[in-house]
Amino acid sequence: MGQDNVNLAALIGSRICHDLISPIGAINNGLELLNMAGASDGPEMELIAESVENASARIRFFRIAYGAASAQPVGRAEVVSILQDNARGSRLTMAYGPLDAQPRWAVRMVFLALQCMETAMPYGGRVEVSLTDGTWDVTGHADKFSVDAELWDRLQTGAVAALAPAHVQFGLLHYHAKDFGRTVQVAQSDDGPLRMTF
Repeated sequence: MGQDNVNLAALIGSRICHDLISPIGAINNGLELLNMAGASDGPEMELIAESVENASARIRFFRIAYGAASAQPVGRAEVVSILQDNARGSRLTMAYGPLDAQPRWAVRMVFLALQCMETAMPYGGRVEVSLTDGTWDVTGHADKFSVDAELWDRLQTGAVAALAPAHVQFGLLHYHAKDFGRTVQVAQSDDGPLRMTF
């Protein structure tokens, strides 16, 4: 996968998220107007409102995870808000440690790593993100993991052949980390926590 292809894919991701967030925001505004008019009672409207919230949360997450990377800072409040919104209705809880704003490219790596963790924790658990002396640590705690070794090996090899769309984060994280002179390391002992550092 060439660097130009990675950059083009990121630009496509940014464009899609940018174009989708406006109509979803408009739907949300419409729901608020219906609510003000007293026409929003009933399970149908609740379902629509919940679906719009979920879609908006996912797009905000994808905009960073799959959009163009830069040195532009992303504040802690924004990161925590995105993670909390995405955790609603999920079996996973996420704790984001850094207190200072971080460059968008670093938050992008974290978000891709979180998606990798999701695949290994289908029964839920807790993922903790910390930053110490420039090294990111993403650690998953769960009663039961489901780790596909071949899939996780792609974090080191960068192989994208036969990679399913649901697992694109594994290939992308490898190349994104490489762009910034980092290597993704994965460790798990026995049934202990699953840890990624980069």
